Amino acid sequence: MAPKIYTSSIPPFEVAEHSIYSHIFPKNDPFPGDTAAFIDADTGNTLTRAVLRRTTFELAWGLRHVLHANYGGPALARDDTVLVFSPNSVAYPIVVFGAFAAGIRATLANSAYTPTELAHQYKDSQAKVVFAHKDLVPVAVKMFELLGVDAKEARSRIIIASWNENDRSPKGFIQMEDLLGKGRLEIEENFDGPLSNETALLCYSSGTTGKPKGVELTVFSGATNLLLLCVLDGVSVVIMTRFEPVVFCKTIERYKITFAFIVPPILVVLSRHPAVSQYKLSSLRRFLSGAAPLGVGLTKAVNDRLRYLGTEAIILQGYGLTETSPTTHIIPLEDAERKIGSIGVLFPNLEARLVTEDGLDAGEGEPGELWIRGPTVMKGYLNNPTATKSSITPDGWFQTGDIGIVDNEGYYFIVDRKKELIKYKGFQVPPAELEAILLLHPDISDAGVVGIESQAEATELPRAYVVHAKGFPSSEVERQAFGTSVQKWIEERVARHKFLRGGVVVVEIIPKSASGKILRRKLKDQARDEVAALETAAQPKAKL
Repeated sequence: MAPKIYTSSIPPFEVAEHSIYSHIFPKNDPFPGDTAAFIDADTGNTLTRAVLRRTTFELAWGLRHVLHANYGGPALARDDTVLVFSPNSVAYPIVVFGAFAAGIRATLANSAYTPTELAHQYKDSQAKVVFAHKDLVPVAVKMFELLGVDAKEARSRIIIASWNENDRSPKGFIQMEDLLGKGRLEIEENFDGPLSNETALLCYSSGTTGKPKGVELTVFSGATNLLLLCVLDGVSVVIMTRFEPVVFCKTIERYKITFAFIVPPILVVLSRHPAVSQYKLSSLRRFLSGAAPLGVGLTKAVNDRLRYLGTEAIILQGYGLTETSPTTHIIPLEDAERKIGSIGVLFPNLEARLVTEDGLDAGEGEPGELWIRGPTVMKGYLNNPTATKSSITPDGWFQTGDIGIVDNEGYYFIVDRKKELIKYKGFQVPPAELEAILLLHPDISDAGVVGIESQAEATELPRAYVVHAKGFPSSEVERQAFGTSVQKWIEERVARHKFLRGGVVVVEIIPKSASGKILRRKLKDQARDEVAALETAAQPKAKL
């Protein structure tokens, strides 16, 4: 029997097979050159379309011809890789688009990474240089130390990612602006036709069985990225380095923001924080939420509060993964409230299946693992054919690991997650990585990590179960004290989003299968019962 394949209700469209740079910046730009492309929310530092195009061509020339000749850095060529290690900034798009123009791959690292975590991505991606935000230079320096690179060579491989700033610290490093103004590419690298299947971006996706894997996104698939579409459509993007409630609301008022990319924890803040009523947010027309499931109750709470304050903003939910470039579904504007809780309809040019555990197609209204096929699916995992083979079927279906259903109108709902990956506020937290680190603790003999749902924060929290190497502590006080000490211990060894905010529980044994696999479902059930018991205990008792 042929598989049941769902297609999009939106007509397919042709995606040009050429350079991402050519796609974003056609020779005859339909928008005025003085249109703001990116604006720094704090400083007002503005990057116009004309300056962005000129500067990226200059950086492309600098990477290919100036870095090595003038500063002793690596000689970069087409298909080499640069690592970008920075929070959101106006310099970020210059680096990425400059790399695209030069035909150089960009691998994007989490700005919260520790030196050890950064070293894995740098080495695995075979990057040759690091564009680092000035505040993150010490992490990059320490990373090179861990990799055995001497200080002089490390300085030739670190470029400070900044643009149009008076502060040129730290001293003794190559500034990105040192590579500008010394020449300019006349035309971007050619990626026409079959060349558009070459890798352009390496975004690292955490798995449940080990260290993060490099997701190879091609020139062709990258052209569909939503943020790139903002530039393509002439939409000005205001950049915040990090989320802070007052600054967020102030920025909306100052720049009259109409559209905001968010994650559910931001909506939690908007449902409660006083800043929402202290600033004028009436310019907002829509939010697009992604990275984690968005609950119906939270959506309604924010809608009600904003409307009470005079802001008519529609909250949309989208869905996707790093491996799908990323978005595959989005809720149409007209159905945001009628289909509240849905991730929306399938994007054009894509196909979907819902597959049960026994490999059969899910029936109508029946849950199944969501499979996606189409041009935005990744090329594969870098240097990891085994992981690629286990994620993509021979006929091209990417298995998302998320369990979903589709209604009779073609609207999808995510109901569970097959994969064990924990998502904390949109960040990926691999249990296996935390377990490996916990086992380095001198007083831990075994460990298991799961996620617990926090209604208050609208996210999952990593929670660890550990076995004490010297035996099960006899008192609850001892167990709690040890758990707290482990929480503090691990904070020195991982990025902030991997902190064990869900707690550390000391147990006598970690449940495992006959083959030695951790039975996470048992741990999740135990965690759910423990959290429920705590919530019950915290409720006020009625007087008799």
